[in-house]
Amino acid sequence: MIRRHHYRVAASVFGLLVGIPQVAVAQATGTASPAFSFAQVPTPPKAGEIPLQTGPQAPEMPAENWFRMNGDLNVRNVSVATLTPFLPDPDKATGTAIIVAPGGGFLGLAMETEGYAVARWLADHGIAAFVLKYRLVPTPDDFNVYTQEMKDAMGGKPSGMRPPQDTPTFSRDDGLAALALVRARAKEWRVDSARIGMMGFSAGAFTTITATLAARPGERPAFIAPIYGRLTAHDVPADAPPMFAVLAADDHAFANQGFGLINGWVRAKRPVEFHFYQNGGHGFGLGRAGTTSNGWIETFMAWLANNGLTGKH
Repeated sequence: MIRRHHYRVAASVFGLLVGIPQVAVAQATGTASPAFSFAQVPTPPKAGEIPLQTGPQAPEMPAENWFRMNGDLNVRNVSVATLTPFLPDPDKATGTAIIVAPGGGFLGLAMETEGYAVARWLADHGIAAFVLKYRLVPTPDDFNVYTQEMKDAMGGKPSGMRPPQDTPTFSRDDGLAALALVRARAKEWRVDSARIGMMGFSAGAFTTITATLAARPGERPAFIAPIYGRLTAHDVPADAPPMFAVLAADDHAFANQGFGLINGWVRAKRPVEFHFYQNGGHGFGLGRAGTTSNGWIETFMAWLANNGLTGKH
């Protein structure tokens, strides 16, 4: 029997700024345009956070800034990529590892709902999880300017902030660096180097797919899980890893952009499982209560087991 977990979630910035503006969604559904609250917070303790060895950030970047959007912890203006391990109890450890890439449209990262909460869940179920704080494009240094631009964009008004159309090169390189680091320290972290996968949410799904396809043969992740990311077509290599993909039919950002990525995996005869949930919207994290998206993470765990990816180390 699948246990349903109810988690408080907030849509990632990416889903709010692409596709149909939120005001249009409200008009189509007859609901009020959503309100958003922002509050700066001190930089949280960085216990266990490991800087990644990556190239320099190309654009000028204001100082890293942590804040809460509707109560949920986010960060923006990331110029130094890091990886934070969440290791399971040795008695539960399966030897499998997953790099978790939060979303946020490359303008920010939903660190709690699409990073730490996911990593804690995975560690509780025997998976070594590593939250990737990857480099982002710059946003206004002034927090009041930033929040006003965000509110304008979310309300369908003209705004100077838009996400990039695809994964920035430096974000992709951070994904590759994370894979290399976990492989290099696999023995220390009691991880099977042949079972290191990658999971990304929204823009993190972009980063996951782009890093996977850019990796050299033999250095790709063992499996990938793009969660409510864009599923448009890519050239799929013959050694593409098994893929578990999730999207909701009422995701205003990506549900109407086709499933070329899934079709490409099928044509390449690579293992793929795709769940197109009736509802859940965008940014449902570990599952939105009251929708069919709730429980997808348990299905993912079953998929890992069925593919022999959670055997004891």
